[in-house]
Amino acid sequence: MKKGILVLLFLSLVGGTFAQKKGTKAKNKKAVSKTKTAVPTNVSLPVPVSNTQVSAVTQTALVDTTKKVIAAIPVDRPIDGVYKKTDIVSAQPVAYATIREADVVYQKRVWREIDLREKMNQYMAAPQARLIDVLMDAIKNDELRAFDASPTKECPGGDNFAIPLTSKETLLKLSDSVLVSKIDPNTGEVTGTERRMSEFNPDSVVKFRIKEDWIFDKQRGEFKPHIIGIAPLIQLKVAGSKLEDYQPAFWIYFPEARPILAAKEAFTKYNDASNLNYDQIFAKRIFSSYIVKVSNDKDERIKDYKQGIDRLYEAERIKKSLMDYELNLWQY
Repeated sequence: MKKGILVLLFLSLVGGTFAQKKGTKAKNKKAVSKTKTAVPTNVSLPVPVSNTQVSAVTQTALVDTTKKVIAAIPVDRPIDGVYKKTDIVSAQPVAYATIREADVVYQKRVWREIDLREKMNQYMAAPQARLIDVLMDAIKNDELRAFDASPTKECPGGDNFAIPLTSKETLLKLSDSVLVSKIDPNTGEVTGTERRMSEFNPDSVVKFRIKEDWIFDKQRGEFKPHIIGIAPLIQLKVAGSKLEDYQPAFWIYFPEARPILAAKEAFTKYNDASNLNYDQIFAKRIFSSYIVKVSNDKDERIKDYKQGIDRLYEAERIKKSLMDYELNLWQY
């Protein structure tokens, strides 16, 4: 009796475990079936792309992106030398001392000419640092004003800075010009002349004229020149032959040009590390020049009353008289 009861209990236990395992398997199958998603038949699958098509697309995308990157990133230009020169770029002109009218005991206005063909002045015509290029670049960029040099009744010399010029008008003034005779096609007679402009050649400017005031300041006890204006000189041509006289193309007010001249290095053949700018060149008087006119009651130039080599003698006489005035002020 007891053995039969034990057998029944054993069979019931085995049957319960078997049913429990079967239920868990059924539950797992239902869960797996729920997670699986049915693929609809009406959806078109993507067509496989060949390797050549993929490479072409990627190449065009890379080209476009590289173009944008190259355009966005600035070119890192190497330094043309062992070190970068920053003194000239950041240079500022030394301010002139303020002069009161009551302290001016003596004043004389002098006009000089600088010939770039002279050995001492050839650095102003160096191709890498021409003086005329420095001035013209500033005028083209509207950083510097130029004034008309045409003579007027008020100022026969045309150097009173009265009429400003535009950059285009300034370039036309400086362009090489030729005076050509006008001929009447019907009669063949000469009716006049006209000026024809050609392309500007910076090498054609071989002379500059400067206007300066020599002032003795009793407050500081010094006698020194102050440059007021500078003008490039041009030479007109008539029927292929050059005229003898040089005339100013335009005038530049020198105090306005000083900040621009201070930021431009002047070429020196003796030492590349001199770092001299054009403002220092004029302030230290590192140029050769000769006097062509001094203020007088008749407004005459030296060539109006002296000819030939006597012009140079007269210019040296005027220069010596200016130096003698300063020397005669002092007594020992």
